[in-house]
Amino acid sequence: MSRAARIARVTKETDVAVELDLDGAGAGAISTGVGFFDHMLDQLRRHGGFDLTVRTVGDLEIDAHHTMEDTAIALGEAFGAALGDKAGIRRYGSALIPMDEVLVRAAVDLSGRAYVVHDEPALAPYIGPVYPTSMTRHLLESFGHAAKITLHVSVLRAARPGAQPDAHHVVEAQFKALARALREAVTLDPRVTGVPSTKGAL
Repeated sequence: MSRAARIARVTKETDVAVELDLDGAGAGAISTGVGFFDHMLDQLRRHGGFDLTVRTVGDLEIDAHHTMEDTAIALGEAFGAALGDKAGIRRYGSALIPMDEVLVRAAVDLSGRAYVVHDEPALAPYIGPVYPTSMTRHLLESFGHAAKITLHVSVLRAARPGAQPDAHHVVEAQFKALARALREAVTLDPRVTGVPSTKGAL
């Protein structure tokens, strides 16, 4: 059974195309015009073990908000579509990811219920020229709501005592943790028959 999806999202602000295969090997290519965001989606692809291709053309002459938001929505829609009826999946996944001085925990439930909790310290306002660090929460919310999953991401440690957080490390560790948690949750478990819920549906 194929667990893949293609989603196109076209608005007056953006043109997004996402191709996702949950049972891939981390292959694909990312192009959104926002370099650091591309880097984060590459983390999701590589550490999630998903084949992922993203092509977004957005109104970057305004700012990066619409481009990243619509990409996250399309990615969430693709993720939900690729899961199908969710039969045989583990459903839950979690990861505790260190990145040098940073420590992040992510936990997901492929529940069909959209709920996102995000805990992150104050960071420098931008990473690179166009990635506002305030967008990380919004990206996670947009993805989680579109995918209809419960998602908790918490930065447990952001810096050495007395030091300022390295925003790059803090955000990258979050995407890596999300990737690993999703990888576990979507895994097919041979001990699971049908949908892993007493309701019989997710």
